[in-house]
Amino acid sequence: MPSPDLELLLVLQDRDTRRVGLESQLAAIPREVGLMEQKIAAERAAIENARTELRELESKKKLLENDIASAEQKVAKYRAQQLEVRKNDEYRALGVEIDTAQNAIGLLEEDELKVMFAIDEAKKNFAASEAERKQAILLHEGRIRTLREREGNLRAELQSAQAEVTAARAPVAEPLRRAYDRLMHERVSLPICVPIRDGKCGGCHMR
Repeated sequence: MPSPDLELLLVLQDRDTRRVGLESQLAAIPREVGLMEQKIAAERAAIENARTELRELESKKKLLENDIASAEQKVAKYRAQQLEVRKNDEYRALGVEIDTAQNAIGLLEEDELKVMFAIDEAKKNFAASEAERKQAILLHEGRIRTLREREGNLRAELQSAQAEVTAARAPVAEPLRRAYDRLMHERVSLPICVPIRDGKCGGCHMR
């Protein structure tokens, strides 16, 4: 049977073990919260990137519309000039300009159609992706709230555990307490002291 002094140390160690465990859990919470916040930021960035891509396509479509309108104005201008010229070579030269502008309009309209299809596809993908990512954000935010709630509970438990450690230290003799504290400071992990039962070590279970 363990000596009374060892019994007191084992009680103290048990209280310290609980305290250390609570402190470890508390220390892990900010890291978990930080990880959730990084995930939320990544989801929001992905949504914004998709929105920016859609805006860029819409801007490209607007530019193409402006280019088409400008080319059509050139065609109208050249046709009006054809009505005023008297020389055949000038008339033909304007005809060449009209053909060139109309060919350019055709190419621009092909590009415009491609961009319009890309916009339709981007809108569908954006809507689906945004809904999915917003749902993921809600889940991460819920996890953060749970962690914050757990943090509050752990702090309350830690206060209680610290009070229990203080109470358990009081009856331990000063020399033993100093030795215990020194070992606590030097060792990486608990236990520091263990009982011997049936000739076996209570820590490594060897004789």
